[in-house]
Amino acid sequence: MTRMLFHITTGTENPTRAALGLLVARTAAGAGHEVDIFFAGDGVDWVRPETRAAAAGVGTGDIAEHWAALVSAGARLYGSGMSAKARGVSADGDVALSPPDKLVELIDGATKVVVY
Repeated sequence: MTRMLFHITTGTENPTRAALGLLVARTAAGAGHEVDIFFAGDGVDWVRPETRAAAAGVGTGDIAEHWAALVSAGARLYGSGMSAKARGVSADGDVALSPPDKLVELIDGATKVVVY
């Protein structure tokens, strides 16, 4: 199987697009692929549990449900530390806040990179 990186930069302004990215990541994890997800820019808003709980995409599912399935499947979740700091977002137990170097490392190690 492949190692896939999903880079989620879409925030609460478009929950359908963000949920779609998480749905595709969830599908990949369910198929046995190694999945890393890096939230950056407005996408770090999804690190907040209360934000995830309040959002669902149109036809793309519930963000909190996708999140729980991804964690359960062993997906590794990262968030941009710089984006989080600028938006007042704290680390969640599931997410490691990381510098840009981590994103570069994940891109380098991925077989496929998908951006939402």
